[in-house]
Amino acid sequence: MSGGPTHGGRAGTPTLGSFTSGQLRRLGAVAGLSAADVETYAHVLTESLGPVGERPLDLPPPTRTFLSDDHTPVEFSLSFQPGAAPSLRVLLEPGCGADSLALSGRAGLETVRAMARRWHFATDPLDEVLDLFLPPSPQGPLALWCALELRHGGVPAVKIYLNPAASGAQYAAATVREALHRLGHRRAFAALPEADGYPFLALDLGDWDTPRVKLYLRHDNLTAVRAGRLSRMDSGPHPAAVEEFFLTAAGGTGRHTTRLGRRPGLTCHSFTDTGAARPSGFTLHIPVRDYARHDGEALARATGLLHRHGMDAAVLTRALAAVTDRRPEDGVGLIAYLALAHQQGRPPRVTAYLSCEAYAVRPPVVEAARHAVAAR
Repeated sequence: MSGGPTHGGRAGTPTLGSFTSGQLRRLGAVAGLSAADVETYAHVLTESLGPVGERPLDLPPPTRTFLSDDHTPVEFSLSFQPGAAPSLRVLLEPGCGADSLALSGRAGLETVRAMARRWHFATDPLDEVLDLFLPPSPQGPLALWCALELRHGGVPAVKIYLNPAASGAQYAAATVREALHRLGHRRAFAALPEADGYPFLALDLGDWDTPRVKLYLRHDNLTAVRAGRLSRMDSGPHPAAVEEFFLTAAGGTGRHTTRLGRRPGLTCHSFTDTGAARPSGFTLHIPVRDYARHDGEALARATGLLHRHGMDAAVLTRALAAVTDRRPEDGVGLIAYLALAHQQGRPPRVTAYLSCEAYAVRPPVVEAARHAVAAR
């Protein structure tokens, strides 16, 4: 097992908590966080994992979590913007290892409430929609995920991910519509583009300048041209800029013929002003791991995108070394997604999502098609 600490567990075997907290410590140094802040956040991570944090990594994953391909219940991301240090985030499933989705949701909710007490923030938006997303017998791939934006000072900003299909996939659109209505965004659903599914609703809790309600939409067989038309922001990104990002991240060439025929693309639409009909933010997420032979290719694409947007690509290379000591060419999936985010009043951001690979490294593609699927 590469890229992690060697203490803890049986006979020196690292535990899930020691492995992922070690990655967090090294990534925190890359992102410029202080040693004290890094230690605080490492403790929060292991504490939030609960009992599975002490589980040795020579045992199988505690749950077949949807959060990562190898079922590690933790994922990191670095969000880049021009002229600033990258923002480090950690996404985790606090109820991982529970015997059911219902129990997982309850454990996750308890973790979030403990965070609210610790960092003195309100959970009112979450409380307003709990019955929609945590029914007595939830369905789907997740109950509740929690993301922490690791800021200077040891107090993170918190984001909660919920499953709109918790009462059944056929009710996901209605669940999203009702949640937006309860949260005051009564005209938001009508502003969304067509979608093939609604995988997540996310809520900002805690210390955010402008708290957001974020809707994630799934787009099957997405092409660059379609991606360029999906933003619903006023004064949003130019379609050509979105198309260029799509083609670079997916490794394609044709605006109409290159399509995401394996893992679908995602868009995220952020709402901040209850008085506005349109979203204030738009993000395109490309699952680069399914359209590259290996992480060397994914890193090259990410480097090109960061340079194009005036960002320091060397930080991403150091971040990969902080997560693992394997060569990028020896696997695919370390860089899981690349995303281009636009928010009103701010410069565009490029985000790279990094897998922990605590349980497995997906082998590189040898002969299979490595680029986005071409339409026939």
